[in-house]
Amino acid sequence: MNVADDGQGRFAASVLPHLDAAYNLARWLVRDAHDAQDVVQDALVRALRHFDGFRGTDPRPWLLAIVRNAALAWLGARRPAEVDFSELEHELDAALAIGASANDPETLAIQRAERREIDAAIAALPVAFREVVVLRELEELSYRDIARITDVPIGTVMSRLSRARNLLAVALRPAPARTLS
Repeated sequence: MNVADDGQGRFAASVLPHLDAAYNLARWLVRDAHDAQDVVQDALVRALRHFDGFRGTDPRPWLLAIVRNAALAWLGARRPAEVDFSELEHELDAALAIGASANDPETLAIQRAERREIDAAIAALPVAFREVVVLRELEELSYRDIARITDVPIGTVMSRLSRARNLLAVALRPAPARTLS
């Protein structure tokens, strides 16, 4: 066995188990299953190319950082307005001001409808908020890992997560009941 085969074997053993998380993050960021596959493929090529430089103990945050960067590059090339974080604070304030039994078929239908509503609310978040929600709530990563992946301070992660949760609360708030007159 040569050294290249050993490196590819280590890559496969340590990185490939995290493909589901990589795809999940890419899908949420680019909001399209097919495009997410392209982003993950590009990220895996980048990861393989730079795997010999990986020195950490947990490849998951390392891979997700590469996926995030690949997704942002993809968005920047195709939908640049989505990755402009400079207007994030203003967009948040505007959005908040605007928004200021398990087997039972009926229950299952309600749960599916609620899940679609939550998915739509997450998908509608600006990308900087969407990524922290996906990484924290869906991928269950620590604030420290999210900070490493997004390359921002932990305080910024916490702030974005808080603001994302506020936006989700506004988006998912029940509509006021109408009275019949």
